[in-house]
Amino acid sequence: MTANLSAQTLEAYKHWAPLYPPIAHNPLMRAEQQAMLEHWPPVSGIRAIDLACGTGRYARLLADAGAAQVIATDFCVPMLEQVAVGTRICASMMQLPLRSESFDLVISGLALGHAPSVNAWMAEISRVLKPGGTLVYSDFHPQAARTGLTRSFSDAHDQTWTVPHHSHDLASQKEAAAAAGLKIEVIREIRVGIELRERFPNSEDFYRRWDGVAIVLVVRARR
Repeated sequence: MTANLSAQTLEAYKHWAPLYPPIAHNPLMRAEQQAMLEHWPPVSGIRAIDLACGTGRYARLLADAGAAQVIATDFCVPMLEQVAVGTRICASMMQLPLRSESFDLVISGLALGHAPSVNAWMAEISRVLKPGGTLVYSDFHPQAARTGLTRSFSDAHDQTWTVPHHSHDLASQKEAAAAAGLKIEVIREIRVGIELRERFPNSEDFYRRWDGVAIVLVVRARR
């Protein structure tokens, strides 16, 4: 089930799962989620996938918005066990056990960077989308990776983990989308000190050091 995805990534998420609530639980996630929701298509009555769902924050939002069917997929069982809505499927996002052309919408929050191949990731999403279906995804911005920002957390034993991340530049994402038959409609950047402004403990140093850096990318594409 973890084909083509990092064992290190899986191990990190197993340790993160007990501390990972199914909501946008920090300033970055709240800014990311706001941008994602601004670019969602109408959800009521559709079939949707929360791809690499984690603990299911987008699955919950899809269900609350009236989606007729929500599939929540993730390769980390401890994360998936916390998903409270929809049909849970443990699977790699690179190889989904789902029928082709079956879904109206794929949502994927902050997960593309776990894919070793952006081309394979886009192709698999395109496969499961119906003609006219929509993909809305976010990821850590390639600029953030270049400046040295990482995705790290402390587990229940106060051990620090850094989640492995493949930085797929925007040109590669555009090329992969086109090759998969997906037309990009929206590209949105979340920048430190601009879209991301919420204060948190000791945030002054963060905002001063990284001011203006694009930290999250949000993209909408249509098949």
